[in-house]
Amino acid sequence: MKRFIISLLVVTMISAVGFTQKGTFSLNAPLGYTFKDRVKFDAAYADVSSGFQYGGGLEYYTSNVSSIELSYQRVGVDVPLYLNNGTKISEGDESGAVNYILLGFTGYLDKSPDAKAKPFLSGGLGVGILDGGGESATNFAWNLKAGVKINSGKPVYFKLNAYLQSVVSSFGADYWRTWYGVVAVPDYATLLQFGLGGAVCFDFKKK
Repeated sequence: MKRFIISLLVVTMISAVGFTQKGTFSLNAPLGYTFKDRVKFDAAYADVSSGFQYGGGLEYYTSNVSSIELSYQRVGVDVPLYLNNGTKISEGDESGAVNYILLGFTGYLDKSPDAKAKPFLSGGLGVGILDGGGESATNFAWNLKAGVKINSGKPVYFKLNAYLQSVVSSFGADYWRTWYGVVAVPDYATLLQFGLGGAVCFDFKKK
């Protein structure tokens, strides 16, 4: 499943590069600060630390008010694990990383191509890759962004935005007794990260 998802994203990226021959596209270099979150399990919880987030993206503008973007972003974190009574049970190296590979869709709220500031809303779907302890796990991920794109009068633009991003993982099952017998219901753990940041954008237009 992991190989299929990564292959699909690679094909999408190659297609996006092909699309850029028809219009305007942008190479984006995002940077942000992601705040900490707590991931709860049945008998324990993990505190995922805050950290700086960085990466890159390729954005294709389908019009003056819409675009699609394939992006990769990574945030390094520490992930200590505790029982619900507060007893720490993790040992050794607690460092890890959360990686996001997302295909996003953005809507700009100003139709003028020469506007100095263009507010935008964005949402993306893809995968989150959790690295730590020499292992990795790939799960469903999504994000939402709201911000403004600032026109500097040159091919280099800037974005300022707030973002909410999440990785959702199944980690077992609860068992419930019903009229039809015992039914296993999957348990899910959700990492929900909020952050503030921006991006330097290098826009290219077809001549």
